[in-house]
Amino acid sequence: MSNQKKRNFQIEAFKHRVVVDPKYADKTWKILEHAIHEIYNHNASGLSFEELYRNAYNMVLHKFGEKLYNGLVATMTSHLREISKSVEAAQGDSFLEELNRKWNDHNKALQMIRDILMYMDRTYIPSTHKTPVHELGLNLWRDNIIHSSKIQTRLQNTLLELVHRERTGEVIDRGLMRNIVKMLMDLGSSVYQEDFEKPFLEVSAEFYRGESQKFIECCDCGDYLKKAEKRLNEEIERVTHYLDSKSEVKITNVVEKEMIANHMLRLVHMENSGLVNMLLDDKYEDLGRMYNLFRRVPNGLSTIREVMTSHLRETGKQLVTDPERLKDPVEFVQRLLDEKDKYDSIISNAFNNDKTFQNALNSSFEYFINLNARSPEFISLFVDDKLRKGLKGVSEEDVEIILDKVMMLFRYLQEKDVFEKYYKQHLAKRLLSGKTVSDDAERSLIVKLKTECGYQFTSKLEGMFTDMKTSQDTMQGFYASHLELGDARTLVVQVLTTGSWPTQPGVTCNLPAEMSALCEKFRSYYLGTHTGRRLSWQTNMGTADVKATFGKGGQKHELNVSTYQMCVLMLFNNAERLSYKEIEQATEIPAADLKRCLQSMACVKGKNVLRKEPMSKDIGEEDVFFVNDKFTSKFYKVKIGTVVAQKESEPEKQETRQRVEEDRKPQIEAAIVRIMKSRRVLDHNNIITEVTKQLQSRFLANPTEIKKRIESLIERDFLERDSVDRKLYRYLA
Repeated sequence: MSNQKKRNFQIEAFKHRVVVDPKYADKTWKILEHAIHEIYNHNASGLSFEELYRNAYNMVLHKFGEKLYNGLVATMTSHLREISKSVEAAQGDSFLEELNRKWNDHNKALQMIRDILMYMDRTYIPSTHKTPVHELGLNLWRDNIIHSSKIQTRLQNTLLELVHRERTGEVIDRGLMRNIVKMLMDLGSSVYQEDFEKPFLEVSAEFYRGESQKFIECCDCGDYLKKAEKRLNEEIERVTHYLDSKSEVKITNVVEKEMIANHMLRLVHMENSGLVNMLLDDKYEDLGRMYNLFRRVPNGLSTIREVMTSHLRETGKQLVTDPERLKDPVEFVQRLLDEKDKYDSIISNAFNNDKTFQNALNSSFEYFINLNARSPEFISLFVDDKLRKGLKGVSEEDVEIILDKVMMLFRYLQEKDVFEKYYKQHLAKRLLSGKTVSDDAERSLIVKLKTECGYQFTSKLEGMFTDMKTSQDTMQGFYASHLELGDARTLVVQVLTTGSWPTQPGVTCNLPAEMSALCEKFRSYYLGTHTGRRLSWQTNMGTADVKATFGKGGQKHELNVSTYQMCVLMLFNNAERLSYKEIEQATEIPAADLKRCLQSMACVKGKNVLRKEPMSKDIGEEDVFFVNDKFTSKFYKVKIGTVVAQKESEPEKQETRQRVEEDRKPQIEAAIVRIMKSRRVLDHNNIITEVTKQLQSRFLANPTEIKKRIESLIERDFLERDSVDRKLYRYLA
């Protein structure tokens, strides 16, 4: 195989040349030109398209493509010039109709011409980089019709006039408008933009500028927003009916700028109808409309948010600082909750649950709740009121809702430890007097507090419940071992763990002899069953049921009183009249408590089991007391108590504040040591920042107090100052 010679084959062209008739091109073009005229004159039905296609094919094949192309341009141009004259001649409304009709005719003609010249379109045009037939037809239409000096401006003005008429309420032929606008779009986006969109946007801006000025002078804010919304929707609808979809953003921007952005501040602050009035009158629909319109423009929502925040802070400030409103703590907290509900509802229904508005609401509440130093106390009093009587007959779900609302206010408090102090006191009174509506509700709130602030916060509160349960078992054991006392349980003792309960080192008053003997028996029993414990009686926290007989008629009642009140009442078994000094000497009750308990028994209408001379609302040291023989009540059991859930007096408030400050010191020190242990070396400012951050879940640490605690730790050799930089601290292991 390798020895055989390789042969190369070559294909050569035919030796003879094809000779074309010199007049062939002219003759063929004449046939094609005649066909184009017939097409434009609507006489295409008699034409043989197959023959015409072959003629055009042959012209291109025999290198007469250029003649064919140039002839096409010339023929179409002459026809379009005729069309231009007929369009120009159309008057009034028939102008657009004529233009539309001629455009449709031109498109049909163009389709047929393109079919005939398909071969030229596919071969000659790409190789010579000329414009394809269809595109050429559009360009010639654009140059000879749309951009004709007599049509261009007239067309633009007619279209804009129709839009204006539609805006002013007239009905226009939208189908015709759609066709004309589509024609401009088919001629190229630049034609649509330059010949229609640009002037359309300019005219629209002018129209809405004037209209917004007119509206804002005569409408209130709500009506103005309705009109702006209506106009915006009209423009969006207009785009869907007969404009390019890309125009929607541009035209809505124009409406937004002219009708909303340029009048934003005036609308928001409009007298008697602006944002503040909408908020006051709960106008959800108007607020929702304002939100939806303002969100479309730059800084729109921040404008609403700022005005809402400043109004909320102002009303909140009045709410928490007005002395009249501070008289009733329960009402005070209820007003806060109502205000929060109101704004939650507005944000949910009108502001699309916008997180930024929620944050603004939260920061506003945090701001003004902490303006009043008594907020923690009042919130605790509110809880106390609800858990004593306010939740009677309320379903579990509703109880949870109320507790959740309380927790929401609790989160806003900076001084959570102050709330804890008061809550502990109020819980203690509820548990000891057995006045809590529901143990489940009490425990539920403690669980919520635990989730919010951690175990440390609630461990003592949980300890109080444990003590109550243990005390029940202890009392059963006591009566089981003292059968001589019988079934009548005269004494019920709650044994409280010192650390868990808010006990004060109270002075024990002199109990009546009958009670003292029983108390002594209980002490012996308790210390006999528990080793290493000490009992001290908290007579200021107890209650008693006393059976009393009044007057000659022997009116009998059972009085529910405090331990102090019982001690006072028992004195009248052995005396007709007693002076204040004698009562004080016999009972040894602290003066402030004694005055309060005498006041509740002698000065409160319907509860005045005692009378005093002279009659007055206040207790004086010279007053004399005696039993009120005329006391009557329609109830057999009468509760005589100092007012429950009472606000602290100024001295008590100072005392509580002092105790809170004392409790904070070890917490601040512990935080400093924790931070320094991990950092080893830290400067003063960073320690302040870190400590504040660590403790903010419980209270807002005072920088001055932090500084004092640092000094104290330096004295006790936990920290030392750097020898060079005095603001730098080192941890000493």
